[in-house]
Amino acid sequence: MRPVLLYTTSRLALFLVTLGVLFLLGLQYLPALIAASFLISGIASYVLLSKQRDAVSERLSHRIDRPKPQDD
Repeated sequence: MRPVLLYTTSRLALFLVTLGVLFLLGLQYLPALIAASFLISGIASYVLLSKQRDAVSERLSHRIDRPKPQDD
């Protein structure tokens, strides 16, 4: 569960940092601020968080491929 939590926290932090920077740069119309932050942080996370995303993917694939316990 740790890679998922780390990736999610990193994505949220990146979004909040982007939101703060755009606000300080003068973008104060709330819908545009949120949309731009979502877009920019999404692109940045694609580049910056690739190792974490791979770890989450590996973790989830192992969990899915694991055999399920049988009920008798």
